[in-house]
Parts: sequence; C-alpha cells; structure tokens
Amino acid sequence: MKSTISFKEAKACPIQFVLAVNDTLNVISGKWKLPIIGSLLFEKRRFTDIQRNIPKITPRMLSKELKDLEINGMVKRTVYDTTPIMVEYELTESGKLLSDVLDKMLEWGLQHREATIAKN
Repeated sequence: MKSTISFKEAKACPIQFVLAVNDTLNVISGKWKLPIIGSLLFEKRRFTDIQRNIPKITPRMLSKELKDLEINGMVKRTVYDTTPIMVEYELTESGKLLSDVLDKMLEWGLQHREATIAKN
C-alpha cells in the first residue's frame, strides 16, 4: 500500500489537494509562526534576537510558537553549555523549504499593498 502521493497526484485530486494544504496550514498557521520562520531564514538567532525582529510578540507567545515549530520539525533548538547558557534557534531543512512559499507571499503582499494604496 502506497502511503504518500506525488505532487502531480495531489494537484489532480481535490481531496488530496485539500489534505496537503491542511497539513501545511496545521504547521504554519497562526499570527506568529510565519514571522518567526521569516526571521530565521536569514541565520541562526537567539530568543531575544527573534523577539526584536517581530514587533508586539510577547516572550510567552514566542516561547510557545518556537516549541510548536520544534515539535513539527521546522525549527532546531541548540543549547550551548556556556555560562550563562546560550540557546540558538535555526530552521531545519524542512523549515528552509518554506523559503519559496515566503518569497511568493512577499511578492503578493507587496503587489497587493501597492494596488490597495493606488485605489485609495
């Protein structure tokens, strides 16, 4: 029994298409996950660096979202045995694959903002 389907098969079947999109949304949904992933696309970062990059996120929410992303295999957390203890976060290979998705979202967002401003 085949457990995975190809991109072509998913594009040809509405049920498989929706399942695959839902799988993606289950991992990256929410107000903060994509900004966190976007912050980590550039390099490894410490908790406070991520927090500085994302206005209005609370430390508690950032901690929760980083744990969720780690559980889902998107973020790797590395603890260094230093004094004080240093913790860095970075995207896993799976997390880095979202780069193309974020590039498309960035492109669309810039175009949409320009079109919206032009209308007003």
